[in-house]
Amino acid sequence: MTLPRIIPLLLAGGTGTRLWPVSRDAMPKQFLPLVGDRSTYQAALARVKDPDLFASPIVMTSDDFRFFARGQADELGIDATVVLEPMRRDSGPAIAAGSALALAREVERRAPNLATSKWWKEERHGVFVDYNQNAKDRTVASAYSVRPTPDARVSTPLAWKEVADCEPADFTLATVPARFKRLGDLEAGIDQHAGSLAGLLELFERQGLGDAPWPPHYRKSRSEPPRVRPSKRKHPLLEIGRARRKESALAGLERWKARHPQAAAHLEPADVLVDAMRGRYSTWTRIRINLQHVPEALRPNQETLDPNEKILSSS
Repeated sequence: MTLPRIIPLLLAGGTGTRLWPVSRDAMPKQFLPLVGDRSTYQAALARVKDPDLFASPIVMTSDDFRFFARGQADELGIDATVVLEPMRRDSGPAIAAGSALALAREVERRAPNLATSKWWKEERHGVFVDYNQNAKDRTVASAYSVRPTPDARVSTPLAWKEVADCEPADFTLATVPARFKRLGDLEAGIDQHAGSLAGLLELFERQGLGDAPWPPHYRKSRSEPPRVRPSKRKHPLLEIGRARRKESALAGLERWKARHPQAAAHLEPADVLVDAMRGRYSTWTRIRINLQHVPEALRPNQETLDPNEKILSSS
């Protein structure tokens, strides 16, 4: 059986500013001979030169570097297809991530009971608007990408009229090809409708909330807030009650709110910590309250636990 040849895709549009001053805007690092006589771009092309294994490579670059990309490929006798990126330079990973974060926070502000932009799971309620999918190296290159699910779901462009009633399970490797054949590529005209992230970047500045925590495998930045889980930070906590049954513990919480209505009015959903505590044979429930959003003048003192059932570690 003859296997199809691999189509190499080379990304060569960066400005290489992290290698300054060797790498400059006019001559970025990928086109420089940093090791040996060939540039790193040419070295990559040479690795995919075997015609038995590889088809003609596709090179993604910007208009500023089109002649470098074409000329250095010609020097190796490689007929590369050079594709120019349609987006401006201000749409890099950091800009995209900041814009997505601003959008997530705005959605949460408009629909606080339905959506959340909180990074920590213990602070979330409703639907998490996952802005970190736009973090560096996470942005997908194709609108149609197969997900590692049992039914092989496929991320798929939608028309606005489809959004309200669509079901993710309807878009799979078995159904999307027929949809594509029926509707065509809904993303086909994207280059003719280029937008701008300027509005979201302005919104980010107006919000004044700064950056959000990044996933742990990214290098920490100076402006980033602590990556410590909120429950592990030092907060003004009150323990409300302990009970074998969750319903009993929650009833005690409602009694506490009735005794302290002013403080309760300042609580956010994530401020109520319902902990399932593990015993030897069963679990029991502990209720705590984080008073971080309650003005100090309104913060009640620690009271006798209600309920205060005797809970043993072997229970």
